[in-house]
Amino acid sequence: MAPTTPTAFRSTTLLASSYKKLTTQPASTISRSLEAVPIYATSSSVILGLSLFVAMTTAAAHADSCIGACGTDTANGDVTSPPGSSSYMYVTTTGGSVGGGTLPAVFGLPGVDSTNGSMYTSSSFSTTPGELINFNFNYVTSDGSGFPDYAWAALMSTGGGANYLIFSAQTQPTGNTVPGFTMPALASGASLIPASSPITPGSGTDCGSSCNSPAGGPVWNELGSYSGGCWAVGCGYTGWIESVFTGEAAGNYVLDFGVSNSNDQYFDSGLAFAGVEVGGVPISPTPEPSTLLLMLTGLGSLGFLVAMRKAKGLPNLHFNE
Repeated sequence: MAPTTPTAFRSTTLLASSYKKLTTQPASTISRSLEAVPIYATSSSVILGLSLFVAMTTAAAHADSCIGACGTDTANGDVTSPPGSSSYMYVTTTGGSVGGGTLPAVFGLPGVDSTNGSMYTSSSFSTTPGELINFNFNYVTSDGSGFPDYAWAALMSTGGGANYLIFSAQTQPTGNTVPGFTMPALASGASLIPASSPITPGSGTDCGSSCNSPAGGPVWNELGSYSGGCWAVGCGYTGWIESVFTGEAAGNYVLDFGVSNSNDQYFDSGLAFAGVEVGGVPISPTPEPSTLLLMLTGLGSLGFLVAMRKAKGLPNLHFNE
């Protein structure tokens, strides 16, 4: 099955287009439009406009975003369905942008030369002190010795508070992939279930003459032309592992998930993740109930305004383009 783009990304694009139309009208145009409308209609129009304005800006503030290549997919190749779900999200270096998945500088240097990659940012949410943040991940890499690609997840404050590196994984010949062996230390309160994270060789059997190792490459659509390929010892996948974090202060945050090639832009890697929860509640890309209420209020105001104008035999309102 071909990868798909999250519905939230498409919805955000349409929302932004509508928002731009409402907020880029010249003041003189808006003033002339209001002068021709009876007072009760003007009041309703203002209420409608304010309701939609607040709803749209709130929804936009909570929208997911992506740099590089992100999306959703279902089980394919060596990547199975995550626990409790039939689909997962991912970031991949395949089709990534230069610097797209580089570890944020606030945490220090990743210890390698980051080249191209991708980063996904979740919708924003609030936490209480030490509230459980958990997700399942599967780190997949077609690279190997000498080219330690890496992935990471970070809890980033939206209000100027502390930031937390809660997960990192890195390609290496033997041993655990988490935390990344050249990466900065993880924040206190980060752990894995189970605690070990070795790489399992993939089911790929041959990736051509360019590979040092002809077998063991992970088969996964999100690796593009490198699916089934293996540069050297260290290629494969971790399988699904749970990442747990309980070390944050109370505040408003987003979760960033990133992946980056290192030292070159060949033999791609990716991170699949699913089941992202805060305090046992899934993070949703859909608008919050308050946002939906504001939007419904705006639509209700519009319906009332139209009905009132029809009852008085007045022409319909028109918004100038």
